[in-house]
Amino acid sequence: MTIQKLSRRTFLTTTASMGAAVAASGCAGLRRSQAARRRQPNILFVFADQMRAQEMGCAGHPTVRTPRLDRMASEGVRFVNAVSACPVCTPYRAALLSGCYPLTTGMFLNDLRMPTNIPTVGTVLRDEGYHMGYIGKWHLDGTNRGVFTPPGPRRQGFDDFWAVANCTHDYMKAYLYRDTPEPIWLNGYEPDVQTDIAMEFLDAAPPDRPFCLFVSYGTPHNPYELMPEEYKIYRPEDIQPRPNCPKPSLKDIAGYCSHITALDRNMGRLLDAIDQRGLAEDTLVVFTSDHGDMLGSHGQQRKQRPWDESICVPFLIRQPGHVPAGIKSEAIINTPDIMPTLLSLCGAEIPPHVQGEDLSKVWTGHSRNAPTSALTACYVAFSEGKNFPEWRCVRTNRHSLVRNGLGSWMLFDNREDPYQMNNLIESPGHSEIRSRLEKDLERWLERTGDTFEDPFYYIDTFGYPVDKETKHIPYYVEYGKSD
Repeated sequence: MTIQKLSRRTFLTTTASMGAAVAASGCAGLRRSQAARRRQPNILFVFADQMRAQEMGCAGHPTVRTPRLDRMASEGVRFVNAVSACPVCTPYRAALLSGCYPLTTGMFLNDLRMPTNIPTVGTVLRDEGYHMGYIGKWHLDGTNRGVFTPPGPRRQGFDDFWAVANCTHDYMKAYLYRDTPEPIWLNGYEPDVQTDIAMEFLDAAPPDRPFCLFVSYGTPHNPYELMPEEYKIYRPEDIQPRPNCPKPSLKDIAGYCSHITALDRNMGRLLDAIDQRGLAEDTLVVFTSDHGDMLGSHGQQRKQRPWDESICVPFLIRQPGHVPAGIKSEAIINTPDIMPTLLSLCGAEIPPHVQGEDLSKVWTGHSRNAPTSALTACYVAFSEGKNFPEWRCVRTNRHSLVRNGLGSWMLFDNREDPYQMNNLIESPGHSEIRSRLEKDLERWLERTGDTFEDPFYYIDTFGYPVDKETKHIPYYVEYGKSD
């Protein structure tokens, strides 16, 4: 697959015409017979914020209890090499919806507003006749984190059901917007209420149309302690820190694990709701996260780092009768691959601008022809990442090669060294694999039009008004405005 880099002006002009073409072709989807529509699967796409791949019982975690996610893994496929293309919130979400890499869309910083003329998974499935819904964190509507996203193009196709806050992480004093600019303040722990709202969506979904519901939880993202007291089920003394964590904050990790078990409980509620409504065989359920959390591993915190704690995310799928059960797959999945794969599974045409791979046959067990590597990157290290160098990483199902602005920096054998504690970049015995991975990384950079420039080159190219010290676009919170 050839990936072309376009200037932002060329890209937005090109995608405007693409969007019109996709919308026109989508009218055919609206005219399909009811019988044809019933053959299209429902989509329930659930993703956490800042949950790393290692933090599930089915992934071998020694402490955290995730029986519902473990059940989902036993009833479907767990992909153990799922990667976040740019491990930070807004860039991931833009890549998820558009199927494009961040330098193509310009969405490589937090608090950017996503262009509205790029066909997304939402607009395409809407035009296919899907009943579209989005619940939870959005973080694609600009610098006002309290903004009201009005009905229309800024909802990116999720037009039928909207219960969203642009960006908030106060899980005990949360709010959302529906279709008016008055914030609705939630009573209780935010993920619990969001799951209640998902039940509302399922009950109201029209029976003669397939549905697509995205549920975006804000947890287990910090603050780690914000939850009801009875949900704090892990004590710091219960925690076994990862061996690569020299100075762990056991209190933070205990809170993080508690958020995950609460999230697991809500995922169980969603799975039960699908089953009890007789929708299991008709509904593809996906569970994943936007990126991970270092939590002290390698002496680092949060995301925007090239180690697996930051870049690797959980990825589970389930659809009885259509997805094989109890499979642990080593196939590589990258964020831009999700959009075209979902469209293909729904029988929808993939727009020509999409850069990700259609992995529908891999997901359903009909092919093992998956990509051999994934590109993940930090193009501009901002805010929490401001004192860390920008980097590019190519990750296979065994190795990681990381390059910074000075050249190849780290090489890990993730099979022999799962905690990535032994940097092999200067190892004579690994010169051949290093050379092969460096060539692979070069191919990825060429395919995505990335010449690995200084971060301010990208900031200036797209004209973003960043804070010069943090390299972050300054954000604020003002409720009820639509900007």
